[in-house]
Amino acid sequence: MNTTKRYRPCVLATCCVPWHEDFTFAEDIFRRSVRHLIAQGLRDLYIFGTAGEGYAVTETQFDTITQVFLEEVKGAEGVQGMVGLISLSLPTVIERIERAHAMGARRFQLSLPSWGALRDAEMTAFFRETCGRFRDCQFLHYNLQRTGRIITGSEYGRLADEHPNLVATKNSTKDEARLQSLMSEAPQLQHFITEGGFAMACTMGECGFLVSYASTNFKLAQAYFRAGHERNFTLLEDMHRELTAIAADLRGSLAGSTAHMDGAFDKLFCRLHDPAFPLRLLPPYEGISEEIFLHYAANLRANHPHWMPQ
Repeated sequence: MNTTKRYRPCVLATCCVPWHEDFTFAEDIFRRSVRHLIAQGLRDLYIFGTAGEGYAVTETQFDTITQVFLEEVKGAEGVQGMVGLISLSLPTVIERIERAHAMGARRFQLSLPSWGALRDAEMTAFFRETCGRFRDCQFLHYNLQRTGRIITGSEYGRLADEHPNLVATKNSTKDEARLQSLMSEAPQLQHFITEGGFAMACTMGECGFLVSYASTNFKLAQAYFRAGHERNFTLLEDMHRELTAIAADLRGSLAGSTAHMDGAFDKLFCRLHDPAFPLRLLPPYEGISEEIFLHYAANLRANHPHWMPQ
């Protein structure tokens, strides 16, 4: 692909939000976590995706955490911070953009409203009232099944033509046809792909790496990205096989757990880096138990020790 991308190729990483036992914001742990990510070489960070419980926070929590996040990324050289927007209400999304914009945010992550799957005209209106309304901002769209609608590559191509500030997408898929559609029909967007599909997507052109369970070791996660970006397919495939085995071990460790939200799993990875990072999610959702975390950590240490944090 020779088309110039609208967003730089990189590793895109989430910042999970820690909660005290009374479910108030654990600001000191959060600041420490963001600083750790930056110290590990991550330069593209975001808050309030599904792993960051963007669907669960109050407006007060949204404002407080956004302000703290922007303070942490503002002074870090080369770091780009992105604020996630998840709501059933488009007016709420607009108001959140306005408030975060006043704090200095210029990069946002959109998810479609999920009370009902948007039809074509409704999807067009959603992007018009976000990308079209805030033209001095950049937007990434998080393309997930929870919203009831997966946007196709051809639809992204049309939306990108209409909105020059739509710059990227997030897709958790390893489906070859879907990846090919994204890469060929919306080549101007930077498509961030998770571990399972990243290696395949790299054979189709430039893409970004949306890091999930590889975040247990950020240096190796960045090596995986570089292997794809530099088209070192031998190393890329070797690391892909290893990550596939790690994913299988993770699923085995979680057997019997009733946790089902993305944040529950991502907080396992945070806890490996910081033993003080709480596993709990905002109610009513369940987090991972301490027992399951210890089982997961023991399996990772035994089977893939070099993927432990360093």
